[in-house]
Amino acid sequence: MEIRRDDMSDPATFTLGGDLTVHRLGFGAMRLTGELTWGPPADPEEARKVARRAVELGADFIDTADSYGPGTSEELLAEALYPYPRGLVIGTKAGQSRPSAREWVPLGRPEYLRQQCELSLRRLRLETIDLYQLHRIDPLVPAAEQFGALARLQQEGKIRHIGLSEVTVAQLEEARSVIDVVSVQNLYNLTDRRHEDVLEHCARENIAFIPWAPVARGEHARQGGPVADVAEQLGATPAQVSLAWLLRRSPVVIPIPGTSSVAHLEENAGAARLELSDEQFERLAKLG
Repeated sequence: MEIRRDDMSDPATFTLGGDLTVHRLGFGAMRLTGELTWGPPADPEEARKVARRAVELGADFIDTADSYGPGTSEELLAEALYPYPRGLVIGTKAGQSRPSAREWVPLGRPEYLRQQCELSLRRLRLETIDLYQLHRIDPLVPAAEQFGALARLQQEGKIRHIGLSEVTVAQLEEARSVIDVVSVQNLYNLTDRRHEDVLEHCARENIAFIPWAPVARGEHARQGGPVADVAEQLGATPAQVSLAWLLRRSPVVIPIPGTSSVAHLEENAGAARLELSDEQFERLAKLG
């Protein structure tokens, strides 16, 4: 399947909800926690250094969630960055419970979403959360009740904008009949494009598309594979090529690569300066 690039100008920023302009290479804070995204990291000070360095490198959109730790990622971000620099946008999520380190269970009861919002506000030391995302739609709770809970939190000023995660086009449109959705966060990368239709829909509607796990995986990304080949041509790394492809793919895409290493963070940041030729972009587009 041939993938078109949606905008030849490839702007460096995107405005969430019409009022929060961020650079299109964000930072995912999931890996600031311990193994399996559970508990504190082995070196909390190093995790705080990573968060601070991300901002120094120009990341002004940080994505986290109440379930990362649980709570640990949000706490570390506040420890590292509060008082927050002007213009920094922090998005967090609720709707995934963590009964144990290996369990992620959707939980969308309105009272739970409200409780988790209050806890996130406390941990992040915020009065209003810029972007609050429903981590998963709970199949055991009517979707309208989950969306309604988010709408009430927004009306009360506890959250500014609402996003969704891992949704279909139909679910997105169902939600938009109740709430204003400014972002969608789905699994998407150069070698896993199962949500291509959702990205296309977001592009048409000017909704931010935030791909998680944005770095290419699998056979095509291996040493000697096509991603590595393009990386060698550009004097870059496969991770940088993966991110650069996403940035060029559509002006609504905001990748959020995450890491627990300052060196890897700096490598990822270099993707914003990497330019793929038309031939390289189209060649990689054929991998999906």
